[in-house]
Amino acid sequence: MSFYGGFAPYVTVAERRARAEEAIKELRKKGSNISPIIIEGRAMAKKWWGKSWNKNLESYSDYSNRISRGRSYARHGSVIDLKITKGKVKALVLGSGHEPYKVNITIKELGKESWESIVSECLGKIQSIEKLLQGQFPEELEELFVSKRQGLFPTPREIEFHCDCPDYAIMCKHVAAVLYGVGARLDNEPSIFFTLRGVNMDDIISEAVTKETKTMLERSKKKGRRVIEDDEIFNMFGIDTDE
Repeated sequence: MSFYGGFAPYVTVAERRARAEEAIKELRKKGSNISPIIIEGRAMAKKWWGKSWNKNLESYSDYSNRISRGRSYARHGSVIDLKITKGKVKALVLGSGHEPYKVNITIKELGKESWESIVSECLGKIQSIEKLLQGQFPEELEELFVSKRQGLFPTPREIEFHCDCPDYAIMCKHVAAVLYGVGARLDNEPSIFFTLRGVNMDDIISEAVTKETKTMLERSKKKGRRVIEDDEIFNMFGIDTDE
């Protein structure tokens, strides 16, 4: 589609929202099981996981000047469908045309060694999955999760994306809108972050339980050895232990 002067006509926020709502209705009439991104208020994310996702993206120079292009698109309802699976994000974003653009994002799964290192660091510091998902954990774990070297959050080299729009930019506004949409989705469903990164969040708790059980057994064995040693001492001095 071509426009005079090379730019699409200006679309107001109200018009953009109305078009998005209409597109969502049409897709649902056709039987599509869609999951639109709806952001209430001005904040793109309100909870720890969503905020941290956005902060991570904005902290990399590769994205800092580009991702802001899609912020208004995400805020005003243009991401009319977004689905997250293991290492994949698929979305529909309504642009200037009538048909939504298809966005596909691939995120590299977290390496086994990195995940095992994170699980090890979490031992004894997270008491429940509920607190983990609420972002209620020690400050040192927060720093570990968002570390640019071996943290949970992806780096630019771990993210690949494609949009079928005619924009030749490395990251178009539709892709950027989807990335912000992921942050918004994490506000309501933080557990899907672990699905996206290809790891099992239960490992953090189950490993802690396993280690604690092992420690208790070792203490029990040591206590048993001490009892035997005491009996031997009694026998050495001819003391009747029954008395």
